[in-house]
Amino acid sequence: MSQATHLNQSNQLSEISTLELAQALMERLSISPNDWHRLKSNRKARACEQTAAALVFLLKDSQQEALPRLQQATGWLDKSISAPPCPTHGHKKNKE
Repeated sequence: MSQATHLNQSNQLSEISTLELAQALMERLSISPNDWHRLKSNRKARACEQTAAALVFLLKDSQQEALPRLQQATGWLDKSISAPPCPTHGHKKNKE
């Protein structure tokens, strides 16, 4: 990458607020419904998703919303939490 290209990208980023950057990162790292089954137990993906969400809440001055997401991210990384079973699998509804 040339220095001019790098400077141009830096200038473009400086025009975007920190919150907007965090929101874009959160969007990028969020697990889509189409990828949910494939990534629901992926510890890195889940920790990234939760950390990005926590960052957005912190930047919005919502520490109470950020903390549980950071705790979730930590739980994924230290393996103290696991993905719950999918609500549409393994549970038969009683038909009466």
